[in-house]
Amino acid sequence: MYHLRRGKGSILFLVRFNPCNVNKFPRSRSRSPDNGPPPIRRRSFSPPAPRRIVDLPKVEDVDPVRRVERERQLAARMAAVELEKAEDKKGDTKKKEFDAVAEFAKLTSSRSGGVYMPPARLRALQAAAAQDRSSAEYQRLSWDALRKSITGIVNRVNVSNIKHVVPELFSENLIKGRGLFARSIMKAQAASLPFTPVFAALVSIINTKLPMVGELLLHRLISQFRRAFKRNDKTVCHSTTTFIAHLVNQGVAHELIALQILVLLLERPTDDSIEIAVGFTREVGAFLHENSPKANATVFERFRAVLNEGNISHRVQYMIEVLMQVRKDKYKDNPILPEGLDLVEEEEQITHEVQLEEDLKVEEGLNIFKFDPNYLENEEKYKAIKADILGEGSSSDEESESEESDSEGDEAVPEKEGIEDRTEMNIVNLRRVIYLTIMNALNYEEAVHKLLKVQLKEGEEIELVNMVIECCSQERSYSTFYGLTSERFCKLNRVWNESYEKAFETYYETIHRYETNRLRNIARLFGHLLANDAISWVVLQSIKMNEDDTTSSSRIFVKIMMQEVIESMGLPTLKERFADPEIKPLCTGMFPLDNPKNTRFSINYFTSIGLGALTEEMREHLKNAPRLIMEQRRAMLEAESSSSDSSSDTDSSSDITSSDSDANSASEDSRDRNRRRRSPSLPRHSRRDSLRRGRDESRTPSPSHRPRRDDSRTPSPPRSRRDDDRRDDPRSGYGRDRRESPARYRKRNDSTSRSPPRGRYERERSSPRESARDRDYDRRRDDSRDRYRDRRR
Repeated sequence: MYHLRRGKGSILFLVRFNPCNVNKFPRSRSRSPDNGPPPIRRRSFSPPAPRRIVDLPKVEDVDPVRRVERERQLAARMAAVELEKAEDKKGDTKKKEFDAVAEFAKLTSSRSGGVYMPPARLRALQAAAAQDRSSAEYQRLSWDALRKSITGIVNRVNVSNIKHVVPELFSENLIKGRGLFARSIMKAQAASLPFTPVFAALVSIINTKLPMVGELLLHRLISQFRRAFKRNDKTVCHSTTTFIAHLVNQGVAHELIALQILVLLLERPTDDSIEIAVGFTREVGAFLHENSPKANATVFERFRAVLNEGNISHRVQYMIEVLMQVRKDKYKDNPILPEGLDLVEEEEQITHEVQLEEDLKVEEGLNIFKFDPNYLENEEKYKAIKADILGEGSSSDEESESEESDSEGDEAVPEKEGIEDRTEMNIVNLRRVIYLTIMNALNYEEAVHKLLKVQLKEGEEIELVNMVIECCSQERSYSTFYGLTSERFCKLNRVWNESYEKAFETYYETIHRYETNRLRNIARLFGHLLANDAISWVVLQSIKMNEDDTTSSSRIFVKIMMQEVIESMGLPTLKERFADPEIKPLCTGMFPLDNPKNTRFSINYFTSIGLGALTEEMREHLKNAPRLIMEQRRAMLEAESSSSDSSSDTDSSSDITSSDSDANSASEDSRDRNRRRRSPSLPRHSRRDSLRRGRDESRTPSPSHRPRRDDSRTPSPPRSRRDDDRRDDPRSGYGRDRRESPARYRKRNDSTSRSPPRGRYERERSSPRESARDRDYDRRRDDSRDRYRDRRR
């Protein structure tokens, strides 16, 4: 027998158990206590045991050595756990401080557009990172903001707003972001060449205050031109030379660089080089004609030589001839400075003389972020430069002095109260803001997020809802963007839900004003909201499906809306939804049961649009409508008879009973006839006897007193089975006679087995005397028909 034994180092050994060795290791046992007091023992004064910090659970083990070892290991583990908890408590505050910073550092290190960050959380991270303005995270944040600001300002500059854009551009740190500015303006100019004079004028203004920015831009343009010329990139060469030409016109670059470029292009003429040289000369020719006439004449001599050599294509030769004509016209279409862009005085302009072949300082490192250990100092220096450029200090002093003088000299003008704007310009501006927000959103989540930021007064929620619906209707085809946007609004707050329900009622009432495409988009939008339970189905109360309350537009609207709901929910689910006891009372207008005419109209409409499954209840109601109308009529007549005389009471009761007997007799005749057709045939002799008996009974004289209506429609005598067989047998003459009977009799017999004709309801609405007269006529006609049948038999 073996058992496990633990050795040193928590190693288990398999030891063979020998029962003979049990007595070799006797276990010491404590004696049981006697009745007397325990003996007095002399104890040594040992130092007090240290307090146990951790309460260890009791370890039970038979082996004392193993128990001690397990207790020691458990104590070590518990002590380690307690130490970790204590360290965690100490580091909680530090962790809380550095969590936001670490997360923001992770966010800024990623590429822009990688992860969407809610604005509230982003502001919290920015606030956490802004606590230390000298940190790398804060500098990265300011760098991104600087890049976006410079790019936005450059992209929206034009002739009309350049004077307002320049102060905004100077308010940014252009010394730190001069690389960003040069890159942004070069990209903008390459994308829109007609705006090159505007960009050159902007650079000339900045160059007067910050020459390093103009010099860096000029170096980069020349470097870009050299690379594009070596690579034979015609497009980049054309855009770069155009920008350099306008910089020369503005006085930022010297005319020497223009002449060097022309010499390079005309040295080895090709079609592309001559085309670029012609375009460059048209832009800078007027400036060279005024400032360097000899050099300009030399350039045109070279053009004439190239034209005489004839080594270029006819298209390029024609371009040279056009350039000669432009020179004769004194560049009237290409002035040096266009109108509205002569913004810098000549004595203030700083011109950079840069050679085409010299070493250029492109400084590509300025395009990327770098940590600045002296960030705060450099920011303070640029603030001083900005104040000097914009004159902020002197202007503020002058304004304060003027305000003091005005306050002393003039009395305060009381403000007018109660001014009300009835032009509704605020509504127009609100709609413009909502429209632009919707059009600029990339997806519905961004649209909802931005629209919720729009400041709305109480009661203006419906304007936002109407604008969303109108934008949806203006699309060529329905876009789920608007459906998802509306659904998100409805599920955010009950106010939006009620606004959309109100909009449904309004648009349904005025849907006839919209053309088919807009109507379709609006219907699909509301169908999406109904299918996703974004709005309550209570809105269906406004739909009255009958001929009087609907138009062709409203019927098309309901059709498209229901098709959208079926596409999302499915027909079985929609049927269950309409059968819901809570929704069923709301749809009484769509599925009317009050008037058979409206019921038939609703059945035909929903069947035509593929929703016949929803009309089963209306069909059952329409089938039972005659009986229900008769019961209602009888109840009305009984109520009238109770207040009338006894004679009129008996007449009305007889009329009602006769009408009831007519319907009952007709139904019983049809049932008996069907029952006899289904019954099995009898033997021949029994059929003959039954036939004779039926004839005898049919020829019995009628009693003297015949009721008005009841006896006329009483069931005919039962036919024998032989008659039934003869009628069913195609070889018998009876069946042929019945099939060849006149159409008027066949029509009358068929009408008795069906529901009462429509004219019957009209007769019931007539006076009692007229109805009694009609019943007498019907009785006499039925008697004559019965006699005719007997004769034929």
